[in-house]
Amino acid sequence: MSIRAIRKDPIAAWLLLVAFLTFFMVVLGGYVRLSRAGLSIVEWNVITGVVPPLSEDAWQEEFAKYQQTPEYQLVNKGMSLDEYKEIFLIEWFHRLVGRIAGLLVVVPLIVYGVRGIIPWRDSWRYWLIAALFGVQGAIGWLMVASGLVDRPAVSHLRLTIHLLTALSLFALTLWMAFNRIYADEAIRRPVSPTLIRLAWVLLVVLVIQIAYGGLVAGLKAGYVSDTWPLMFGSLVPPKLFSVMEPWWVNLFETPLTVHFIHRWFAFVVATVVVILAIAVRRQGYEHDVVTSTNLLIVLVTVQIALGIRVVILGVPKWLAIAHQGTAVLLLGTTIFLLHRLQRAAPVAVAVSARPAQRAHS
Repeated sequence: MSIRAIRKDPIAAWLLLVAFLTFFMVVLGGYVRLSRAGLSIVEWNVITGVVPPLSEDAWQEEFAKYQQTPEYQLVNKGMSLDEYKEIFLIEWFHRLVGRIAGLLVVVPLIVYGVRGIIPWRDSWRYWLIAALFGVQGAIGWLMVASGLVDRPAVSHLRLTIHLLTALSLFALTLWMAFNRIYADEAIRRPVSPTLIRLAWVLLVVLVIQIAYGGLVAGLKAGYVSDTWPLMFGSLVPPKLFSVMEPWWVNLFETPLTVHFIHRWFAFVVATVVVILAIAVRRQGYEHDVVTSTNLLIVLVTVQIALGIRVVILGVPKWLAIAHQGTAVLLLGTTIFLLHRLQRAAPVAVAVSARPAQRAHS
C-alpha cells in the first residue's frame, strides 16, 4: 500500500480512519459482550447519554432501572452499586466511541463537501457510510432492547445482524479507500476470471463463518463443549439436526449445531485460502498480491489455533477477543486482495493484444 498516496489524499486517510474505528468498535463490542456489560444501560439517550451519572443520586437512579431488568433479577441479583458502575462504564464507553466515530464520519464529510474536495454529485457514496453508521446504532439498540424484556440475553440473530452491518461498513470504507489509493495503479499481469471468482468464494465463505461466530456468541454456544476435535466423545455429536423442528431451524437456533458448524466450517475457509494462494503463486503475480495471500494463510492458521484454544480453555475473555479481531483482519485482507485482482487487466485483453504486437514488430 502506498503511504505517499495516503498522505496526498485526505479522503483516503479519512476513509482508513473510519475503517480502523469500525474495526475497534467490533473488538470493543466483543469485550462488552464478554463482560456482560451490554445490558447495563437500559435507555438509548443519544444526546444526554454522552455524560455518565455524575452524582450518587444519579447512579442510584440508573441502578434502580437496571434492577428491573431480567439480567439483574436472574443473573446479577445482589450486585452492589460499585459492581454496577463497572459494567455501566464499559457500555457507556462503547456508546461514546460509537458517537465519536459517527462525528468523525459526518463532520469531515460536511467540511469536504463545503470546500469542494468531494463534489456534491459524488458525495452519495460517502453519505452511504454515514447512513450505515446510523443504521448500525439503531440495530445496536434493537439488539439491547431484545434483552430487556423477558430474558437476560440479547437476540443472537440481532447480534449477528449488528456484527455483519459493522463488517459491511468496514469493508465498504476499505474498498472506497483502496479505490483512491490505487486510482492510477493496476496489476500489470492479467488475472483470469477463475481467480477472481475464487477470491469472491473466499469472501462468501468467510462472511458465513463470521456470521456463525456471531450466532455462537449470541447463543453462548462456545461453552457447549470444551474438547477438540471431539464433542461429547464423538467427532459428529448426536442430535445435531433433531433438537428442533423443522430440521433447518437447528442451523440457527440450537447451540450444539451452531457450535459444530462454526468449528468445522473454519477448515472450509482455510481450504479456499490455500487453493487461492497456490493459484496466485503458480501464475506469478505481483508482490502485494502474493503478500496478501501469504498473510491470509498466516491469519487463518492463527484464527483456527485461537478458536481451538478458546474452546479448550472455556472461552477466556482475551483469547475470544483476539479470535474476533483476527476474523476482522482476515476480512480486511480478503477485501484488499479482491480489490487488487478486480483492478487487473483481464486475460482476454492480453491475449487479443498479442497478434497486434507481432504485426507491429
